[in-house]
Amino acid sequence: MTKTILITGASTGIGAATARFLAAGNTVLIHYHRSQDAAGQVAADVQAAGGTPHLVQADLSTEDGCRTAAAFAAETCGQLDVLVNNAGGLVRRCEADRLEWQLMYDIFALNTFSTMMMSSLCVPLLDRGTDPCIVNLTSIAIRHGAPTATIYGASKGALDVFTRGLAKELAPRIRVNAVAPGVIETPFHDQVTTPERLEQFRASTPLGRNGQADDVAHAIRFLIENRFATGETLDLNGGLFMR
Repeated sequence: MTKTILITGASTGIGAATARFLAAGNTVLIHYHRSQDAAGQVAADVQAAGGTPHLVQADLSTEDGCRTAAAFAAETCGQLDVLVNNAGGLVRRCEADRLEWQLMYDIFALNTFSTMMMSSLCVPLLDRGTDPCIVNLTSIAIRHGAPTATIYGASKGALDVFTRGLAKELAPRIRVNAVAPGVIETPFHDQVTTPERLEQFRASTPLGRNGQADDVAHAIRFLIENRFATGETLDLNGGLFMR
């Protein structure tokens, strides 16, 4: 696999693991917002693994930030083979009877609008690529709800629908799929999930553990390489949700 890959939110967690896992022989554009030092370490790891890293800083919860990242990809590489829309976050928990308008907007801007806009802006670059594809990151929250994180679950549910719609619209030129991770032990949970709650998730999972970022990176690579997959959302949660 020799690809030009843009990964959003690639300084930590799933994005960083994916950048490292896909590094060898590939050009990897590592997007970050605030975590410059962590992004720099990912870039060093990509280079050490035989890849060519490029760092791009932007706030993807804004239109200007999305345009900045897409323009950087165009100017630096001229084309893309893979777009991994990983940037996102819960922001903070909020009970369903206390929803706040600004919080709803912030969560949708970070998780949903950013992926929609980045996908749209990168279509011309992907059209120049080889076997191009988009992989979106949704969540197990789209399957069974997310108490105190209903806004986050809704924002990821919108991406699930967007993935299928975009797959149909861009076929057969560009494949579009998604991964819906379960509970993955990354910095995502540091400020929003207590150790006790993480332990409850682990105990409820049939495989007896929470996921690791590398588990998701493997799934992303599968969707990149499988040329007969489009419009799919791959559940990856240790059996916490089954259908």
